Amino acid sequence: MSAAKISGVLYAAMGLIFGLIVALISSAGAGILAATQSQGSQGWLGPIFGIGAIVFLPILYGVIGLIAGAISAALYNLFSGLVGGLELEVQ
Repeated sequence: MSAAKISGVLYAAMGLIFGLIVALISSAGAGILAATQSQGSQGWLGPIFGIGAIVFLPILYGVIGLIAGAISAALYNLFSGLVGGLELEVQ
């Protein structure tokens, strides 16, 4: 379970970075749209999707990372019992 938690936290951090990138792009797109179109455009949608990405992507990536980490750790434990696992030599 510890490998799954570490994987989930790492994926959540990546989701936060990707969410910030999406927020910047959608805010820039909203600014460009507002500058080129007249009144009544849907310029508020870009920032809403950007803020949603900052919240939604880390949660989504974290859950996916937790599940993938748990599956990977379980498969490692299964196959290491069959073939012997890893061997480290420290000098």
